[in-house]
Amino acid sequence: MSRDVDESDGAALALLPARPLSRDDGPLYRQLTELLKAPIKDGSLTAGSSLPREADIAERFGISLITVRQALRELENDGYIKKRAAKPAVVAAKVARAKASFGFSSLAAIAESTKDRRLEIRSYRKEKSAQASAVFGLADGENPHCLRAVLFVGEQPACQCTFYFPPTIGSRLGRSDFDDVVVFRSVQRHLGIKLSGARVSVRAELADAALARTLDCEAGDPILVTEMVYRSPDGEPVELTINKNRADFFSLTFDAPNDIV
Repeated sequence: MSRDVDESDGAALALLPARPLSRDDGPLYRQLTELLKAPIKDGSLTAGSSLPREADIAERFGISLITVRQALRELENDGYIKKRAAKPAVVAAKVARAKASFGFSSLAAIAESTKDRRLEIRSYRKEKSAQASAVFGLADGENPHCLRAVLFVGEQPACQCTFYFPPTIGSRLGRSDFDDVVVFRSVQRHLGIKLSGARVSVRAELADAALARTLDCEAGDPILVTEMVYRSPDGEPVELTINKNRADFFSLTFDAPNDIV
């Protein structure tokens, strides 16, 4: 008989060693992270099982609630648990969730960021978009071509991807031409177009119901949006990419050169 995940009966606590932690063995939160992770990875605590209460964990190991919460944040960031307001956290997965790390220091870095990712094409057609029309300088009634896709990390949907192209480029491409997880690389290969670089903007928003269904997350979850405008050597915009990334699957890296004189 399964027990209620909200029940606090000490079963989870009994799986943990009963000893104080010592700073001599390294940062306390890292020690606790590994101790809490062990029964999850060996299957003693299965998905949906409750962890002990924060106060019980703190008392068992002789540490502060701040340390406990830091360890729980680490486990949640790695996808092992899901924290809940005013309730013990619950186990979410037995293995760590893979994260997509994106570098934007160059086009090569952007391409390298998609290694081991999978792009699932959903549609390719003309669509109305005020933002894309403004980027491409299109006249009223002239719509860009739009490629819609979802980027997967393993089997997990991590990013909703939307790619816009001006009619002069989009009309020369078909759905089957997007045969590379790096879309701008497909465009370059099939059309012989060279790119000089991209301007990248990043912002935060919350997932609405439709995006939550696509990315298998909750409505209201944090989303990191990256917008990239790729340009040809003569400065003309070739592609507008809008990626809506699950924040728990996304990290951003870039180089900051020392330009202080």
